[in-house]
Amino acid sequence: MPVIRASEAVVHEMHGVRFVSYATPAAGSKELCAWRTEIPAGTPGVAHTVSREEILHVLSGSLRFTIDGRTDTLVAGDTAIATPGATLTVENPGDLPATMWTTTSVGLEAVLADGTRLSPPWAQ
Repeated sequence: MPVIRASEAVVHEMHGVRFVSYATPAAGSKELCAWRTEIPAGTPGVAHTVSREEILHVLSGSLRFTIDGRTDTLVAGDTAIATPGATLTVENPGDLPATMWTTTSVGLEAVLADGTRLSPPWAQ
C-alpha cells in the first residue's frame, strides 16, 4: 500500500501558483492523480482546455472558476467539475490566499489559448 506523507509530496510552481502533488504513478497510483493547489491572493487565472475530467474542490478561501464561459465563485466546501475538452480558468481575485484539491486521471494534458500543450508533471 503506497503511503505519501506530507513531507514527501512533490512541489511544482507555474503561473504564480503552487501545486503540491501527492498521488501520481511515480508515487504508486495507477489511474488517478491528486494534488493541492495553493493560489495566492490577487492571482489571475490562465485559461486552458483540459483533456481529462478534473474534479476541483475548494479547501479554503474563495476562487473564481470559469468553465466553458460560465463563471462562478466557489468557497471552501464547493466543488467544480471540468469535463474533457472544457476550457477552464481558476483565479483568486480576493485579498486572501486560497487552496483547492484536484483529482483527475493519469495523463492529463492542458492546451493554452496560444496552442501550447502542457503535460503537467503532477498529473503524469
